[in-house]
Amino acid sequence: MTKKTYYVSVQAGTVMSHQGDAAYELEIEATASEKARLEMLFGAKMSYDDSSSIRAVLPGIPYHVDDENDKYDAVLQEVYRLLYELGTTETKNHISSMHILSQEETATPSFGDGSVS
Repeated sequence: MTKKTYYVSVQAGTVMSHQGDAAYELEIEATASEKARLEMLFGAKMSYDDSSSIRAVLPGIPYHVDDENDKYDAVLQEVYRLLYELGTTETKNHISSMHILSQEETATPSFGDGSVS
């Protein structure tokens, strides 16, 4: 499948084809199915964000008992994993600088010591 350039706003949950359509934070190269997966993750993020807002009006819930917030965090991690995978060099550098993914998830594969036998 052919990859196209998309402009992504994690905050707004948008994936745009045209750079000038709206504000964006990151740039990716993705197939139509990869774009659809990212949009599905943004939908899940929004759903968990909405359902976790109930915590604001129920102060008696202990902080560590918050399944909806845990789900939100997990889907946000998945969003950033996918963005890192599909991202341009600048996008990958930006996500790496945020320290939200483990070093293993952002490591460049090593192909030996570089010597030729």
